[in-house]
Amino acid sequence: MAHVLIVDDEIASAEALAALVAREQCSVATAHTLLEARRQILLQRPQLVLLDLQLPDGCGMELFADDALLAHSEVVLITGYASIESSIEALRQGAADYLLKPVAPGQLQELLARFIERPTGLQAEAADLERELAERGRFGRICGRSAAMQRVYRQIARVAGTGVTVFITGESGTGKELVAQTVHELSRRRRKPFVALNCGGISPHLIESELFGHEKGSFTGADRQHQGFFERAGGGTLFLDEVTEMPADLQVKLLHVLETGRFMRVGSAQAMNADVRILAASNRVPAEAVAAGKLREDLFYRLNVFPIEMPPLRERLDDVALLVPHFLELIGAREGEAKRFSAEALARMAAYRWPGNVRELRNVVQRAYVMASGPLITEQWLPTARMDAPPAPPPAREPPRRNDALAIGADTLLLRPGCSVAAAEKALIEMTLRHYRQHKERAAAALGISLKTLYNRLKEYAES
Repeated sequence: MAHVLIVDDEIASAEALAALVAREQCSVATAHTLLEARRQILLQRPQLVLLDLQLPDGCGMELFADDALLAHSEVVLITGYASIESSIEALRQGAADYLLKPVAPGQLQELLARFIERPTGLQAEAADLERELAERGRFGRICGRSAAMQRVYRQIARVAGTGVTVFITGESGTGKELVAQTVHELSRRRRKPFVALNCGGISPHLIESELFGHEKGSFTGADRQHQGFFERAGGGTLFLDEVTEMPADLQVKLLHVLETGRFMRVGSAQAMNADVRILAASNRVPAEAVAAGKLREDLFYRLNVFPIEMPPLRERLDDVALLVPHFLELIGAREGEAKRFSAEALARMAAYRWPGNVRELRNVVQRAYVMASGPLITEQWLPTARMDAPPAPPPAREPPRRNDALAIGADTLLLRPGCSVAAAEKALIEMTLRHYRQHKERAAAALGISLKTLYNRLKEYAES
């Protein structure tokens, strides 16, 4: 039986939590001081420690000073003080998560589901998928047998049956939404909706209404009540793609929902329960997004409880030989005719670097399928210029155009103190498009943003 230790100086609060934990068939102990907590840990090693920060004889984070003490335990902070700074510091020191008091029963169940091993039918289904991987090179919706992808599959199998938040990162086109769908389909919520919101594809003026919904008459044009994504995903999974493109003020509101489990429609004063599991994704490097002000640090730590990083296709080129027939099979089933690539065409595709990742490969396969008149697809129908030609040489150098803080040349971008982030971003996007001869998918891949985000930026520049 799993053992949980609750460290809280408020006796009533500790006893209430202990009763909830015992209801989940776990043994439980309580401690009200740091000294008592150390004694309890030495008496019986807990799998999970629910730790209050404010204790009579010190700060709860002092337990992290002894590496051996918590070596076999996961720690989740529970605090009645909404101190984001101290909670983030504890996460850096090794805490797995933090919750604000009062802790809701549903939140506690999710924590226990993550940290306590129990044999379930979902785990057996994950084992079936691992057998399918060995036989066919597929794991549910995802295809690939490389070492990098097998690591991803192990992470999915480990986290899917829990209720924990997952943050999926990787370049555009690597298959982050497929990972999110697979996590949902292996979860306890799989009979409920899987709803995906592209945070970079919705106007900043509309995204709050789309996320939380709105009441009739709450703003001009709101002629009826509207259910947001949180309501539509009720009981299921909400996938927030390109979460780093979410406006900063809305990130604050999302953080509040994740901490409290409640939200309100725009124009309403009535709070509603957010009964959803959050999965998030970004094609930006999270640490760089935080440093650039694209993602709040406190929200990052709340989302990044269980990170999964998708490898780019160039780092798993062995999987091309599996992905190509996989896409051909899907296209053939839809079009009613089976086709295959010649050995020479497959060899060329396996040697290409695929800057657009799996999405670019799928598009190349689909185009070649359409162009080939017979059942065999040869090299003739591969995009020769793209796959054979060396990178285009940069255009002739121009003298840089200067303003007070920004100098722009044909292939040079010089930033000076005082340059705005918006101006630097615009100059970089325009320069990258010129370098790739206006090939938007390759430019988006090089910039590390989605194609939709690139189009949104270009539309903004055209209107400004």
